[in-house]
Amino acid sequence: MYRAVLASIILMWTIPVSDATEGPSSHSTSKRYNVLFVAIDDLNDWVGCFGGNTQVKTPNLDKLASEGGMVMTNAYAPATVCCPSRSALLTGVHAHRTGVYGNKNNLKNAPKARDLVTLPEYFSQHGYHTLSMGKIFHRHPLPGENGSHKSDAGQWAFDEYHNTLGGIGPASKERPVNGLPNLPSEKPSYHYHAFDWGPTALNDAAEMLDYKTASWAAEQLQTRDFDGKPFFMAIGISKPHLTWYVPQKYFDMYPLDKIVLPKTLATDLDDILDHNGKRVYEPSTAWLRAEKNGRHKEAVQAYLATITFVDDCIGVLLRGLAQSRYADNTIVMLWGDHGWFLGEKLRYGKTQLWQESCRVPLMVKVPGVTPKDKQCTGVVNLIDLYPTLIELCDLPENPVIDGRSFAPLLQNPDMEWNHPSLTNGCSPGFYRVYDGRYSYISNRQRGAEELYDHERDPMEWTNLASNSEFAGIKSRMKALMPKTDEPKSPENPDG
Repeated sequence: MYRAVLASIILMWTIPVSDATEGPSSHSTSKRYNVLFVAIDDLNDWVGCFGGNTQVKTPNLDKLASEGGMVMTNAYAPATVCCPSRSALLTGVHAHRTGVYGNKNNLKNAPKARDLVTLPEYFSQHGYHTLSMGKIFHRHPLPGENGSHKSDAGQWAFDEYHNTLGGIGPASKERPVNGLPNLPSEKPSYHYHAFDWGPTALNDAAEMLDYKTASWAAEQLQTRDFDGKPFFMAIGISKPHLTWYVPQKYFDMYPLDKIVLPKTLATDLDDILDHNGKRVYEPSTAWLRAEKNGRHKEAVQAYLATITFVDDCIGVLLRGLAQSRYADNTIVMLWGDHGWFLGEKLRYGKTQLWQESCRVPLMVKVPGVTPKDKQCTGVVNLIDLYPTLIELCDLPENPVIDGRSFAPLLQNPDMEWNHPSLTNGCSPGFYRVYDGRYSYISNRQRGAEELYDHERDPMEWTNLASNSEFAGIKSRMKALMPKTDEPKSPENPDG
């Protein structure tokens, strides 16, 4: 029934556009929806229309919501770091089936993933012109000839792949720019170098890499007809990924004396124990560094500033679409690849399987289908994007992929939709299942279990896994875990 309704909507797009429409070949109109597929790196729910932080300024994302970009408030990542999350949603197959668990696992080197047809390839095979700029797939170094190095950024998946246009660095030449000293015991790691922030050399957003990417995409929408084909355009915004270097004007929007910090609990990690009764997790070194030096407000300020910069980039992109001939027949699917901790669980960063790293922003606008200014609480996962888009665009089903299409939910957002969501950790046997109320986390290697009731404990402060009153719930949730784990695929030693 849903496909029949959808088909009647798609039929509207067979009507030729007006001769007054600007741009080349204005008589050419797609019979299918176009797709604008927008990825934002390391963005959590600190977006105005998602309510994750009441101080954040995101007028362009909020405008998208008010104009039909449905806010999916219960959307979750298939993994909590970039590569496995993106690899899963782009292949439509979970990490426990492919072995792509971490950032060093290139899906093209994974025996169970290398031959899967990715989402842009599937659209290309079915008559779409696919093009991309920015981070969509996770980037991996490739050995080149004569000692040079090339990068695999998934360019092979698109009809057109364009390199980003470069940007500007921080005003200060000192490192770290924020002057935050490392802990005496801290070993070199990613956060050892990257947990840094400060203003850029120029106080001009237009000189930033992400702004240039958004401007490029807007230009494509306004000047091209894509050879008369419908298009699948994938645009990757790299911020708010570390480092948080953005123009000073964005920092000025968030005075330090007005910053409100997320709620934390000093004993938060004390009830998560392994099979020997020892505590599994410790505060992250980045959090300890900020705690020791009293810099939590500065870190939160920098993340907020970077989000507002990202929002300006999204504004450029969406205005480009609105002013193009494609405004009324283009699906906008905007997503973050995983969440991010800003002090919750005594950490900064991602990974782990708690709510702040698993929950993602997801907005979907389908012309003629999604209502304006609407929030949907149905539980969905980014693994569902692949089947949802191919249904919306009336493409054949792909029987290989995981996930389920939530296209019916976009038309009827108040319907019951509570399918449990699975998130893979960074190693085999490490999983989280969320069913709309309870989250259950199993770390088989450590022999640790966690169970949280989000109705009574949204911050996941009280682990109920050892509470006999919840044994039945734990058993039910445990039964939803994968029964087998594909071994981790070969790792690229360089990342």
